[in-house]
Amino acid sequence: MSKIDLLLEKYGESHQNGINKLIHWVCVPSIMFSLFGLLYSIPFLTERTLYTNWATVLLIFALIYYIRLSLPMFLGFVLIGGAMVYGVNAIYEMSFGDAKMVALVSVIIFVVAWIGQFIGHKIEGKKPSFLEDLQFLLVGPAWLLHFIYKKVGISY
Repeated sequence: MSKIDLLLEKYGESHQNGINKLIHWVCVPSIMFSLFGLLYSIPFLTERTLYTNWATVLLIFALIYYIRLSLPMFLGFVLIGGAMVYGVNAIYEMSFGDAKMVALVSVIIFVVAWIGQFIGHKIEGKKPSFLEDLQFLLVGPAWLLHFIYKKVGISY
């Protein structure tokens, strides 16, 4: 069994309850988006743009992780992560370059989504996987993507 399959299987062990799964479909992408927003809000070394910001730096490191696991996961997260950073950049531009507004929106989403995650795990009766291994913070989004890949017939 490949490493990605082992990680997805291990992650799935604490995500069997249908309500918890549904909560994860909403909260995991929300947490990703809000994390990109929080990082985007931090002043960068140069002028903040779509490509020069801390969210893009995080995305690059996450993509390195994903490409080591699976090329299809990597390609999926190039699209997903890129779209999320683009969305955060759009919020920044719509707020007339107010990074504090991006941070505020991101904090609200982050807190609400994590509350949702913990409610889901309370319903599940199992603790979140990342409490065992922080790597599972990156496996969670891949776990969701693997369901989409299975549905459309893409092997990962």
